[in-house]
Parts: sequence; C-alpha cells; structure tokens
Amino acid sequence: MDEVPGSVGTSASFSLRLGQTIFSSASLLFMSLGVEFYSYTAFCYLVTIMGLVIPWSFTLALVDGYSVLVKCPLRQPGILLIIVLGDWVLSILTLAAASSTASVVDLLLDAGGSNCPPKFCSRYQISAAMAFMSWFLSMASALFNLWLLPSL
Repeated sequence: MDEVPGSVGTSASFSLRLGQTIFSSASLLFMSLGVEFYSYTAFCYLVTIMGLVIPWSFTLALVDGYSVLVKCPLRQPGILLIIVLGDWVLSILTLAAASSTASVVDLLLDAGGSNCPPKFCSRYQISAAMAFMSWFLSMASALFNLWLLPSL
C-alpha cells in the first residue's frame, strides 16, 4: 500500500497536527486575553471549539509522533474512519467559529470604537486569523486521511 503524505502516522501528519495545536492555542490565548469576549456569542463559540480542537490535535500529534518513531503507521480502517470523521466535524466547526468571529469583529469595528476598544478588537482579529490557520491545517489533514481511506 502506498503511503499518502499527510495521512495518519507520517511525519507530514505530525507537522500538520502540531501546527493545528499551535494555531488553536494561539487563537484561544488571544481571545482569552480580553476579558470582554464572553459578551458575544461568536467569541464564546470560538473559545469552545478551540477547546475541543486543541486536545484532539495534540492527541493525534502524539499518535503520529509515536508512529513515526517506531516506523509503524496506523492503518486500521475503523480507527482511520473515526479520525476522518472527527477531522471533518472539527474542521467545519472551526471554519464556522473563525468566520463568525471575524464577522462580529468587522461589525464591531464598523459600528465605532465604543463597542470594541482597539486593543481588544486587534486581539480578536488575531484570534480569528489564528483560527483560520488552524482550519486550513485541519482541512488538509482531513483531506489527506480521506484520500487514504478508500485504499484500506
């Protein structure tokens, strides 16, 4: 069986998962630095989704790292199906959270500075950008693993 770069158990997958974990953590950090985030549902949604993505990506990064070290890729169809489904669900939720956060920040900036001080709005914008980067890496992981699924 051919090894698909970026599929579970490869060094590319480890890099993708590590990037997801870093960007998701950065998004959560920038959103949580402002104590005003709980006032808006979209911001709370982003915090919740990033709270789900971080352990998922970190756990799979550990699995990928172990698979690379012992040179034994994970190729069990049942486990791979769970990973593909989890990646797709979290990828869609991450895109929704990043998009809603970016749109709310844009509305707050257009409404004037009274609703969102520039210091907080810039943090929220960075948080949304980090969430988009996490989504991009998550979607790449989902596509690579989906590509591998039919060959099992």
